[in-house]
Amino acid sequence: MHWIWFIIVGAVVGALGRLLHRGSDPMGWLMTIGIGVVSMLVAAAISSGWLAFIIGVIVAVVLVAIVGRFRGERAAPSRA
Repeated sequence: MHWIWFIIVGAVVGALGRLLHRGSDPMGWLMTIGIGVVSMLVAAAISSGWLAFIIGVIVAVVLVAIVGRFRGERAAPSRA
């Protein structure tokens, strides 16, 4: 049951990370949940409670920017 809540909170954190990140995010909902779960793992290692949730959202914004940068370059065809 703990993992189900972790995935649900990860989805919320990932969605908030995508919402707070400016620009287009070339990823689906599975990648969003993955980013949220990874960011919550990092945040849980740093802190607990509401502070971990806030840290998780901040880490999710950073991860969305990193993933968007690398996936955006690969997904966009060059028009020379």
